[in-house]
Amino acid sequence: MGRLQRSESELARRLLGLMDLTSLNPGDTEASVAALAALASTAAGRVAAVCVWPRFIGAALRGLEGTGVPVAAVANFPAGGADIPAAAAETAAAIAAGADEVDVVFPYRALLAGDETSGLELVRACRAACGERGLLKVILETGQLDSSARIRRAAEIAVEGGAQFLKTSTGKTQPAATLPAAAVLLEVIAAERDRRRAVGLKPSGGLSRMVDAEAYLDLYEDRFGPGSATPANFRLGASSLIHPVLAALR
Repeated sequence: MGRLQRSESELARRLLGLMDLTSLNPGDTEASVAALAALASTAAGRVAAVCVWPRFIGAALRGLEGTGVPVAAVANFPAGGADIPAAAAETAAAIAAGADEVDVVFPYRALLAGDETSGLELVRACRAACGERGLLKVILETGQLDSSARIRRAAEIAVEGGAQFLKTSTGKTQPAATLPAAAVLLEVIAAERDRRRAVGLKPSGGLSRMVDAEAYLDLYEDRFGPGSATPANFRLGASSLIHPVLAALR
């Protein structure tokens, strides 16, 4: 499939609508979250979601009131422990506080130790905690997994557990998102499509330039067709990417 030739402004508009605008810094405050929310809806369009620490869900909701932009919160973040009740409780609390989406970290260390059951049960528990309303994205921390086969297996387990999106990274470890890891996740996503189950892709971690984000967009649309990426099936987890995008739209 051929790639579309996009102008800078066309690319910026697409990236804006696919972005999970994120702030997960130790020094975040209600004021910084309000400032983030102020960037989420513009005359040129709006982001796909705003992702924050659970304690800032209320601040994000207030800042986004009337925009229609969903709020996402993280769970089991960033450590990715194997405490299933704790991860499920965090997920349930985020939904109860008003989050529309939860990004939960897969227990990748347990998988590296040969334990596949914890990952499956944790994702299942968090999917149940989201209920019918909440969207569950599972962060696989692909840079910490030691092979493409392990990345693929983590993705398969997450999907079996009910993940609606496969996300590459927390952004707190290195390497974060990589194109080869995203390509492996797309193989699992394509196999699920063949079974008529939709699963989305969310590259995240280190995406600060439009050219880097475009590479992931092209990877997705090379697989599924030009224009196929929408917020329902493709997100870009980013914080600083918003600034070159808004500059291009001006």
